[in-house]
Amino acid sequence: MTEATNYQSLADFKKLVDAEEYFQFFDIPYDQHFVNVNRLHILKQFSLLIEEIDKVFPDVDEQERLAKYQDALTEAYELFRTSSPIETKLFKVFQEKPKNVVLVSEIKTTD
Repeated sequence: MTEATNYQSLADFKKLVDAEEYFQFFDIPYDQHFVNVNRLHILKQFSLLIEEIDKVFPDVDEQERLAKYQDALTEAYELFRTSSPIETKLFKVFQEKPKNVVLVSEIKTTD
């Protein structure tokens, strides 16, 4: 686990809106082009990880919580450097089977 570099508060964290603000808040280097392309996916994964942290660690102090959030943002960013949005299926559109489409794997041949 890494530690937030300067004293940051949860109140400060809750004011953040843009992906870039989160990276800057935690002093995490990032590739702007990569963030531009994967912004929604990174933020969605980050929000899921935050929910899990809050559920599993309800009693940690503010600085430890922020350190866990920092690790979560790094994890979310790195996930999409190694996996595609389609592979991770974060959004409903990627989870639904296309309508009116027959997949090659569904075609059965009779021998």
